[in-house]
Amino acid sequence: MDYQFKDIEKKWQKFWAEHQTFKAEDKSIKPKYYVLDMFPYPSGAGLHVGHPLGYIASDIFARYKRLKGFNVLHPMGYDSFGLPAEQYAIQTGQHPAITTEANIATYRRQLDQIGFSFDWSREVRTSSPDYYKWTQWIFMQLFNSWYNKDADKAESIAKLAEHFEQNGSAGINAVCDDEILSFTADEWKAFDNNSQQAELLKYRLTYLRESTVNWCAALGTVLANDEVKDGFSERGGYPVEQKKMMQWSMRITAYADRLLKGLDTIDWPEPLKEMQRNWIGKSVGALVKFTIYDLRFTNDDLTNLQSLTSNHYIEVFTTRADTIFGTTFLVLAPEHELVASLTTAEQQGDIDAYIAQAKKKSELERMADAKTVSGAFTGSYAVNPVNGEKIQIWIADYVLAGYGTGAVMAVPSGDQRDYLFAKHYNLPIIPIIDIQNIETEADPTKDGRYINSGFINGLTYKEATAAVIAKLEETGAGKAKVNFRMRDAIFGRQRYWGEPVPVYFKDDLPHLIEEKDLPLVLPEVDKYLPTESGEPPLARAAGWTYNGQEYELSTMPGWAGSSWYWYRYMDAHNDKEFASKQAIEYWKDVDLYIGGSEHATGHLLYSRFWNKFLKDMNLVVEEEPFKKLINQGMIQGRSNFVYRLVDELGRGTNTFISYGLIKQYRTSPIHVDVNIVDNDILNLDKFKKFRPDYADADFILENGKYHCGHEVEKMSKSKFNVVNPDDLIARYGADTLRMYEMFLGPLEQSKPWNTNGIEGVFKFLRKFWRLFHNEAWEFSVSDDAPTKAELKSLHKIIHKVEEDVERFSFNTSVSSFMIAVNELTDLKCNKKAILQELVIILSPYAPHICEELWVLLGNEAGTLSYTPYPKFNPAYLVEDEFAYPISINGKTKLNLNMSLSLEADAIEAFVKDSADVQKYLDGKTPKKVIVVKGRIVNIVI
Repeated sequence: MDYQFKDIEKKWQKFWAEHQTFKAEDKSIKPKYYVLDMFPYPSGAGLHVGHPLGYIASDIFARYKRLKGFNVLHPMGYDSFGLPAEQYAIQTGQHPAITTEANIATYRRQLDQIGFSFDWSREVRTSSPDYYKWTQWIFMQLFNSWYNKDADKAESIAKLAEHFEQNGSAGINAVCDDEILSFTADEWKAFDNNSQQAELLKYRLTYLRESTVNWCAALGTVLANDEVKDGFSERGGYPVEQKKMMQWSMRITAYADRLLKGLDTIDWPEPLKEMQRNWIGKSVGALVKFTIYDLRFTNDDLTNLQSLTSNHYIEVFTTRADTIFGTTFLVLAPEHELVASLTTAEQQGDIDAYIAQAKKKSELERMADAKTVSGAFTGSYAVNPVNGEKIQIWIADYVLAGYGTGAVMAVPSGDQRDYLFAKHYNLPIIPIIDIQNIETEADPTKDGRYINSGFINGLTYKEATAAVIAKLEETGAGKAKVNFRMRDAIFGRQRYWGEPVPVYFKDDLPHLIEEKDLPLVLPEVDKYLPTESGEPPLARAAGWTYNGQEYELSTMPGWAGSSWYWYRYMDAHNDKEFASKQAIEYWKDVDLYIGGSEHATGHLLYSRFWNKFLKDMNLVVEEEPFKKLINQGMIQGRSNFVYRLVDELGRGTNTFISYGLIKQYRTSPIHVDVNIVDNDILNLDKFKKFRPDYADADFILENGKYHCGHEVEKMSKSKFNVVNPDDLIARYGADTLRMYEMFLGPLEQSKPWNTNGIEGVFKFLRKFWRLFHNEAWEFSVSDDAPTKAELKSLHKIIHKVEEDVERFSFNTSVSSFMIAVNELTDLKCNKKAILQELVIILSPYAPHICEELWVLLGNEAGTLSYTPYPKFNPAYLVEDEFAYPISINGKTKLNLNMSLSLEADAIEAFVKDSADVQKYLDGKTPKKVIVVKGRIVNIVI
């Protein structure tokens, strides 16, 4: 029977599900290997052909590792909290859980039909209460912890409270808020409970504070930086403004140095590691206090910084303390807390207008926009602490409130943004190094010697830096400091569809609910919108209180559930712990993680943070969660276009011109659904149904056909270039889709989708099937011993695939399979000894067809996935024969196979005795035989 892929694939998908073929064991004498995909958000659109790329790659590797003798954990689940389901709920009134459940059903059907070897017994959903119970539990552990800088780890908040009880605040070296109290043990004991709790909140790893956030009024929620583009929400395109709000935050900054150092211990793509390094942004420099100028002070006061009150200054962080004499103005972030008090009456209008403008940009946009120069003068001045110079104080959106101190000392001779700002607003630019060239741009050089710089004139960079910091510390105007660009992570969203925060408020202070009351389940609400007074949707829940006290009304952000999910897969049904100690000690960490690089500074950073915290709490055994990470490239869409004829006035007509003729006409391109185009030939009937407004259109054809144009673009619904894997599987089968996605190109690279090439992979699988069947399509294999040529072909592919899979070069393996099948077809090979090994090698790529052939070969169903991978024997690749070209008078007539061990005399004798050669000699005796061993034989007659 010919290759009946539909029946075969349904049969084996059903078998795998019923027999739980890929269920991993938590104890095994085999070595463990944990293969994980970044789990998907189940959108309503389902999967398109770009989505399975990483899943197919990880599945091939998981199947290969089973063949190599590993106990493989390869699970799948759903990151099922998300804004799209909530927006749909707002529009329709349908509960997000119902929408999410329907979407998951679509995803599961699509994933199943591609033939993935997932252990579905461990499926997780972040929106399920039995899952988010443990997300809430981890939040509680963070709330009950602080970061001890001396121990360089998180510790119980009870230990900190005990220290306060015995020693007061003395001796504590913590990551904490800036404004903390200094007190003795007796003073601590004299505090009432609320005062103690308010002080402890300044140390907790998750805490409440006023933060600048991306507020989207239309969506009624705070958005992450990556959810905002050009001042509008990525979803819906609604206006977003910067706003200060009380928000839950997490002290990821406590782990900044460990997050940075940990990058050197993991096998991740270097560009992604560099993205995290830049995001963390470690800087070594100094904190400097610039006194705010006040006309009440005399000139003598201005140079005697110790005489001024400690709160009468602006503190800046700089990595170039050596340039302080070149500071000609200060720039504050528009959100800086001192802006209001510094703004004079004359400048109030300009400042208010500028702040309103800055609110429309996200922080990412402000950092990225290096060309636009804008700002506003506050009307106030500061004093340079090293020379007493009076300098202006400005605000500008290129300074961020959350980085450093939210203020910068502007040195236009050494910083390009400061240079452009100074040129634009006609502010002074002072050269400070003798070799600086600042005629057209800033020069940040560290070479040369200092000029115009008081007590550091004539010094080198290192000498000047040390001297300035020493002077600042001597006068109390500054100190050396290590700083990080990364800010604490905002941990709250004003929306419904997310994990409730397990906190209630008493006397305006947050308290945790009891662990026995977990999970805190989302309550029912009448609408999924904020209340009329602007409170989050959870405020609509009637009677939703904890012992009469109000719950926190925000929910957790989208990254909460994905920051620990790989541990839940280790022990998915444990109702006592997030995962048992035994399961964690066995599986330890993820050996291979595959997903997109777009998560570099989101999920991947937060996951590392939570993992390190759990390690500090002795809840997990590894410092890093993901040993090896691969970022799969994006599959781009291949769009098709029709070309509408345009009249003299530029108006579209009802006539369409075939692509090859458009140069003769004035046309306008229109996207057309790629699913009604075959090899760039448009199905006219389907087009008329696709666009009923063109049902009566005229078409100017080429040879009776309409040829479409094409272009590579992002795959999206709006461009009608989304290809549904369901359609391809129905037409060619899942094994063809799996192999074709790998065949498109290297896993890590982006590449365009082109359905036109899939036919070739389908023909390959049919040819592979053909090896096992005779001319009448009857299954027919031989027990005869294989020939040397057959063994050589087999062992080439054994070795090639093993090498390719280990280095994730799946596309080259597909090419090698095609070569091997062609070779065996030419050899008319139907030997079981060869074909059975080939089935094993191909099974990770095309599992359905291989399972079917495995059973036809006489093996037990379900054993293919765990049979040993064939052993490569290099001896079969050693060339012991050579097909010598035989030339007569310089013209090649035939090839003769001879052993490479033969010497020239023996080769000559063999050639002369050959009956085939004698035919060409026509009875003549050779005058001379020239033998080039291993190359050629030339007979002269």
